[in-house]
Amino acid sequence: MASGGSAIRGSRVGSGPMGEQDRGYHAERISVSYWDAAGNETVRFFAANLPEDEIPVTIDSPQTGLPAGRDKDNPPQLAKSEPYKTHLAYVKERRSDDEAAQLLDEALEQLRSRRGGASV
Repeated sequence: MASGGSAIRGSRVGSGPMGEQDRGYHAERISVSYWDAAGNETVRFFAANLPEDEIPVTIDSPQTGLPAGRDKDNPPQLAKSEPYKTHLAYVKERRSDDEAAQLLDEALEQLRSRRGGASV
């Protein structure tokens, strides 16, 4: 069994002729540097004709997840985040202890009536 030669062996699917230099039109672009509070620099590229007010003032740093701004000497600080609250914590904010006791009594009464048990 002889192996047949392939004209496209080693070339990418969809690639043009070997040695092709022009791969399409490249738009003019500008680079914008952002710094986070840890001193990491992140560079983003934008179209050169993009208005200044459409370029973001802050981004999330991919290295640290901290906010990063365009001023190297004064990077944005992480906003104070609230600790995670459980569902129970939110319920306790909405209900007083008396309301909670009343709701618990009503729920227990319904449960007992469904099960056919004696109510207290």
